[in-house]
Amino acid sequence: MVCFITFLKEIDYILLELNIYDKRNLRNTVEGVLYRMRDGCPWHDLPEYVGKSNIVYKAYQRWFCSNKLVTLFALLIKDADCEWVFINGAHIKAHHHSSGGNEVAQAIAISKSVAGHAIKIHLTVDDHGNPITFISSDGTTHDVKVTPNLINKIDLSNTDILCADKGYDFEALRAHVKQAGCLNNIPRKQNTKSTNNHMDWQLYKVSHLVENAFAKLKNYRAVATRFDKLRQSYENTVALACAYFWLQL
Repeated sequence: MVCFITFLKEIDYILLELNIYDKRNLRNTVEGVLYRMRDGCPWHDLPEYVGKSNIVYKAYQRWFCSNKLVTLFALLIKDADCEWVFINGAHIKAHHHSSGGNEVAQAIAISKSVAGHAIKIHLTVDDHGNPITFISSDGTTHDVKVTPNLINKIDLSNTDILCADKGYDFEALRAHVKQAGCLNNIPRKQNTKSTNNHMDWQLYKVSHLVENAFAKLKNYRAVATRFDKLRQSYENTVALACAYFWLQL
């Protein structure tokens, strides 16, 4: 984990760009948000040294309502090497604290399956395994239905190949990738008549990079388990965790 002082030094100019000013309690507020991301505790259980928990929570609420942490993640991405990009999804269990909201289903984005309530994160990483973008969906929607939205968030003009596993083997998705000006490295399913002559199997072996990224993200308890009632709030927590990838470079 990057220390707090390094964090503030790295993002100082970005905080000003996001209209987050260096007020007297900013350090404690950011530390409280980071502590909650790491520990996944309720806001009222934040340690005393970060100040009043209600002040930290209200600051975080202002930031996620305007997507400032998502913007922070986007601004911190430096020199992403997108010659190859890798995509995949992971199910995230929703804690019972995330239930009970009065918002519409789209704002919550939690669905119930055999395994319980869950949300799904769809992540894209560059060829060094650093996250470059993500989206979320409810846990029961198939990856292929939301992957075009994920691809549309990526600038594939400098990308040669997009890699994914056979769960993404759909012609509509292959056509979408081709239309974006990129080759696909997605293996065919065994029950198809088409061959895998297009596959670069050596490159496919590197697709574990996206799994490694998920493993690192799940080190943060508030990412590994969703405690937030609102989808937008959870996405801002994920964005803050993704920002740490770039701070460590």
